[in-house]
Amino acid sequence: MPGEIKFRKAGIADAELLIDIYNASFYDDLIRYGECPAYGKSKEMMEQSIVDCPKFLIIADEKPVGSVSCKETEKGIYEIGCLCVIPEYQGRGIGTHAMEFIKAHYSDWNTLTLITPADKSENIKFYCDRCGFDTKAFEMDGNVKVVRFVLERDKGERKTL
Repeated sequence: MPGEIKFRKAGIADAELLIDIYNASFYDDLIRYGECPAYGKSKEMMEQSIVDCPKFLIIADEKPVGSVSCKETEKGIYEIGCLCVIPEYQGRGIGTHAMEFIKAHYSDWNTLTLITPADKSENIKFYCDRCGFDTKAFEMDGNVKVVRFVLERDKGERKTL
């Protein structure tokens, strides 16, 4: 298990580091599907992505090992654009910590949504069993069938805004 897990907001200067993390995390998807929108971004594309969708570096053992991005699409509704952990750090609870971080950081959330490939049973198990998401719909993202997940905040847990 890694030591303390920290999160740091990514800036434009982190673009190349994020490219390295994304490429390490999504290489298997590129091979599996023949395409992966998160893999092979140019520096300019990543810089624009950082502007468009806030990203946080996940730091474990004092090393950047992943990233999580999230943006508000409507009041109280947030889309998790990417949650990735480099392969050698997967399966250590880092993704679960990242989801808890997102819920705490965006404390006004009422609904969280995200998509993941429909045939990635380990992702589906993680989002449903560990994080409490429900399957909302199946969609196509390019040539890849994906599952859209939704997590609704329990009514008793909602904050008065």
